[in-house]
Amino acid sequence: MSRIGKSPVNIPSGVEVKIEGNLVTVKGSKGTLSQTIDDCIKITIDGSIITFTRESDAPNHRAKHGLYRALINNMITGVSQGFKQDLEVIGVGYRANATGQLLELALGYSHPIAIELPKEIKITTVTEKGKAPVVSLESHDKQLIGQVAAKIKSFRKPEPYKGKGIRFVGEDIRRKAGKSASKK
Repeated sequence: MSRIGKSPVNIPSGVEVKIEGNLVTVKGSKGTLSQTIDDCIKITIDGSIITFTRESDAPNHRAKHGLYRALINNMITGVSQGFKQDLEVIGVGYRANATGQLLELALGYSHPIAIELPKEIKITTVTEKGKAPVVSLESHDKQLIGQVAAKIKSFRKPEPYKGKGIRFVGEDIRRKAGKSASKK
């Protein structure tokens, strides 16, 4: 991870970065994010470039060097451009409907599943005839959008025989042959 930590981070125009002790705050057009940094990592800002240095070559310091560089880079990308995650709901009778911050899923259980999403996430659902419903999540916080997408996917993970379930758009599911394939 230290190779990642050595590369500098560019601050685009319209993004403001403040360092107060161990707290780094990044403010941009999409929102504001903050992250506490460990004492072993030092951050310096020279104009529009952020550099990260570590105090020693200890393994945990090297790991944190790359970790905090990646976290700050994701924060800067999030407040300037934002992140988007798309999920497909594949299965006969499977539906997804979003109203405000409430996502309602019908996934073949005896009851619909309703999940209240954080206000930082913008959700939209698209249902076209003949295609699987798509749930789109948008946010400036990469950690939060990944956590929410994983939670939604956990309600019905894609199964390997028919491929039914919730998956990321473009995700390949390793398919298995059924029982009839082995009876030859």
